[in-house]
Amino acid sequence: MCLLCNDEKIYRTYMDHLDALKRRGETADPDKALDAVFEQFQAEEKVRAADPRNDRTLSPFFCSAVDK
Repeated sequence: MCLLCNDEKIYRTYMDHLDALKRRGETADPDKALDAVFEQFQAEEKVRAADPRNDRTLSPFFCSAVDK
C-alpha cells in the first residue's frame, strides 16, 4: 500500500504542500513533491518529539511495563 494512503498525517502534509504550490502558481512534479513532503514531515516529527508537552511519560496516567 502507498505510504500516503496508509498514513493520514503524511497525506495531509502532501495535500497542504500541493495546495501551497497551487497558490503560488507552480505545478508539482510528483517525485519532487513526495521528497519535499517526506523531508517536511520528518522535520515536523523531530520538533514534535522534542516538545516536552508530547512526552507521555510525564503524564500521571503513564504506565510502565511490568516485568514478571
